[in-house]
Amino acid sequence: MLKGIPAIIPPELMKILMEMGHGDELLICDGNYPKFGCPERCVRMDGHGISEILDAILQFMPLDPYVENPTILMAVLPGDPYKPEIWETYREIGKKHEEKGLREIAVQKPEFYPRGAKCYACIATSETALYANIILKKGVVIP
Repeated sequence: MLKGIPAIIPPELMKILMEMGHGDELLICDGNYPKFGCPERCVRMDGHGISEILDAILQFMPLDPYVENPTILMAVLPGDPYKPEIWETYREIGKKHEEKGLREIAVQKPEFYPRGAKCYACIATSETALYANIILKKGVVIP
């Protein structure tokens, strides 16, 4: 155990987060996310939801301040009346850890899946909320 690191973060994930550099992206995917949309490097966090993982990660991983949208959400399919309630939870977590919040953009599945597959790594969760997938672009630690 180390001080200041949320207990939810497994050692494998901490190593990956430490390896990531400015501009690298991290996919956090829900329980329905397909394997073809994932990079080779994947940490399983079964039994956990995306919100609690996002809260833990943003305690020490800054979002990229040099891009307009360092957070990418999976957009609701055209014609689907579903409103992703989990996005508001994400925004609240973002405000807690980032001065400007998440600064997110939503993109459709045909763009999201290839981008997710190119991420530095992914975290596979047991999240059951629909359209819960999220990509974070790592920023720099400013002294």
